[in-house]
Amino acid sequence: GWWRRFGHWRWRRRSWLDTVCDNRVPMFYDAIIPAGGTLKEEFASQVGTASKALIKLEDVTLLARTINALRASGLINRIVVIGGDEVLAEAKSAGADIVLPEGSTGPENIFKGIAALEGGSNPPTRIVLATCDLPFLTGELIASFVSSCPAEHNFCVPLVGEKSFHDRFPGTDATFVALRDNVWTTGCLYVFDIAALKKAKPHIERVFENRKSKFGMAKLLGPVFVVKWLTKSLSLTDVENKIRSLLGCSGKAIVNSAPEFAFDIDY
Repeated sequence: GWWRRFGHWRWRRRSWLDTVCDNRVPMFYDAIIPAGGTLKEEFASQVGTASKALIKLEDVTLLARTINALRASGLINRIVVIGGDEVLAEAKSAGADIVLPEGSTGPENIFKGIAALEGGSNPPTRIVLATCDLPFLTGELIASFVSSCPAEHNFCVPLVGEKSFHDRFPGTDATFVALRDNVWTTGCLYVFDIAALKKAKPHIERVFENRKSKFGMAKLLGPVFVVKWLTKSLSLTDVENKIRSLLGCSGKAIVNSAPEFAFDIDY
């Protein structure tokens, strides 16, 4: 399991001031961490908790690691955590600014976080969305990725190459997709434009509902897209164009992002 592998890795701590500054005034963001849901009983018994966010590595929960990394990036203002009672207690202890009870779905939790931020002072126009299961996330990596996201795109996603992932984490695996130019997996930290996210909400909910159904996703993506994917003739541009048509907003893949964004705790 992943917990046996953890002993082989340690956080990389290097100076990242140039990543944040780069001779520019950095833009600051609010961040949302959806940390709801429960683990399957077998996995929960192995890790000693029913919540992924509360799994401990070196006596620090994944949730606290995520909050600490966001703070260390130097680019984050408020942090919102959505989850169950135990998760919210841990979030408060770790320094989250806003804690909210979880809803029934992942998208609902994200939009609850957005509503809370918009209800306060200085409502954001763009946010950072982070999952709570990235054990090797650091402030440096967050600052580098966020600073690489073009403002003209509605949302940005880290894309990690298969070779770089296996070079960094040999003997581990992730879900990769072969495109025309490379074999990729997506990371689990994103930058979103709030207005575009709201506009795309019905489409996002449809994707979420069909995420575990190959037939359902095939219907959403369309036959041409599926055939190009199966024949490995699909390009990154094809994917970005499909996102634009499916969600009604522009997405940008940040290629060659750090493998740490894709090393998540799966079960």
